[in-house]
Amino acid sequence: MTDRYFLLVLLSGVKQVIDLGGAKLRNRFMSASGCFGYGKEFAKVMDLNTLGAIVVKGLSLKPWPGNKGVRVAETPAGMLNAIGLENPGVDYFIDHYLPFLKAKDIPIVVNIVGHSLDEYIQVARRLEKTGVEALELNISCPNVKEGGIAFGTSPTKAFSVVKAVREQSTLPLWVKLSPNVTDIVEIACAVKDAGADALTLINTLTGMVIDITTGKPLLGNVTGGLSGPAIRPIAIRMVYQVATKVDLPIIGVGGISSLSDALEFFMAGASAVQVGAALFRDPLLLERLPKELEDYLKQRQLSIEEVIGLARRSV
Repeated sequence: MTDRYFLLVLLSGVKQVIDLGGAKLRNRFMSASGCFGYGKEFAKVMDLNTLGAIVVKGLSLKPWPGNKGVRVAETPAGMLNAIGLENPGVDYFIDHYLPFLKAKDIPIVVNIVGHSLDEYIQVARRLEKTGVEALELNISCPNVKEGGIAFGTSPTKAFSVVKAVREQSTLPLWVKLSPNVTDIVEIACAVKDAGADALTLINTLTGMVIDITTGKPLLGNVTGGLSGPAIRPIAIRMVYQVATKVDLPIIGVGGISSLSDALEFFMAGASAVQVGAALFRDPLLLERLPKELEDYLKQRQLSIEEVIGLARRSV
């Protein structure tokens, strides 16, 4: 981060800068990639500087158009999306969005995607000296050279993509893991061995909605990613499992819509959290959560360190 950032931290009275896998955050609450765009829309209704960091929508080497047809469907406890990682490409982001975010002097985490190892590497290289705080690898993308199998569903493939980016980038490297696997701990161990600095758990679960009028899948892509409150117990379980076995900082994400939800993730072992789908209903949620956590800790005379991992220590 810039010297100006650290000066602002001191002047604002913040007691500490949070180190998360080498990335310096203002607090423990961030936007989740895909639900916050690149910050411009939310900047109209909230103060971006209240975020611990902004995690921007996934970026690829070249622009991706996304999926055709219906791309979002509401569910009883969340939503399905089949956006298809639509984005303008990393070069467009650097030219058109990054100057805006850097002017806010907020820690910037860039989620990166790719269809091949080379695409991940090229995106990472372009971001190396741009002033972003960290990279978050989305390894749920299909490896087109391997028959469309997602990098994140195989320990070997997960290891290969993380290692390839690690060798090309000096930035802190977070890896966002897919829950659509048999053993999340095995994948987490693989990416740690490959050089990951932190883990983001979890990405969306694969789901489907059928239009009972037509009898056809509602989403143009047939399946989509389920997010929202429905996935929170699964995400908490996976954070708990990984925190027990893997010695890396964890960022919890999945269905957080209140401080109580976030506290479950902290108690399971997460050191920070990301908020996503809830922001569509409550765009000011991320502005409130840091103060709510501060009040919670003061009322109970606790430190956040005492809260993190509490559920594991209680067993």
